[in-house]
Amino acid sequence: MLTALVAASQRQTDRRRTVRPLADVARGADRAEPARDLLAALSRPGLSVIAEMKRRSPSKGSLTAGYRPEELARVYDRSRASAISVLTHEEGFGGSPEHLRVIRPETSLPLLRKDFVTDEYQVVEARALGADAVLLIASVLSTERMAALLKCARELGMEALVEVHDEDEVDTALEVDARVIGVNHRDLHTFGIDMTRTERLRARIGHDRVLVGESGLRSVTDARRLRRTGADAALVGESLMRSSRPEAKIEELSQV
Repeated sequence: MLTALVAASQRQTDRRRTVRPLADVARGADRAEPARDLLAALSRPGLSVIAEMKRRSPSKGSLTAGYRPEELARVYDRSRASAISVLTHEEGFGGSPEHLRVIRPETSLPLLRKDFVTDEYQVVEARALGADAVLLIASVLSTERMAALLKCARELGMEALVEVHDEDEVDTALEVDARVIGVNHRDLHTFGIDMTRTERLRARIGHDRVLVGESGLRSVTDARRLRRTGADAALVGESLMRSSRPEAKIEELSQV
């Protein structure tokens, strides 16, 4: 499944590249307003919440009947969320890069482009469309690719959330000097959840990076457990998309 999702993202990127070459996209990135500071947003006291928006997921199918990114962005902006994660993968999650453009005027929060990023085109495009940060997944990138994409993001004034699942991937994140490291509790091959993963990897990551716990957070109990590990932030998606009151959900999770 992971290989198929990455390949689909690459096909999606290749199609857009034929319509709008990198040079054109780069000019759009140069004209974009300055990037908002994700690192600062996640470094405040307490547990910061990265509120995610996605229409569906490969493991759970449809998550919401009416997906309106701009309306959801306004809801998140009114809440205690610290940043917004936007799924832009079309085939697996029902997203689109254009959602970033629609969402940007509706919120003052930093926007994270969440996709299977393997190509500088995706990073530059993210900036041109209004993203302030990109997700880089260690399990689908070599150390060299990770370093190159991180360099590209920083040259554009952006940050990267580097996602890891095990000790070797943590070492890769540290080697490329990732400042924001996310531990995904979801196995990207089986889609199973292991909520102990952040606890196991915490010491190896150290305390000089912003630590984000990703996936599987549904309750205050989950948030408290994550906070006890020393995590700075939680990325929350499915439980918000299924909630009739996402603002209240974010409020309770951020108060632990």
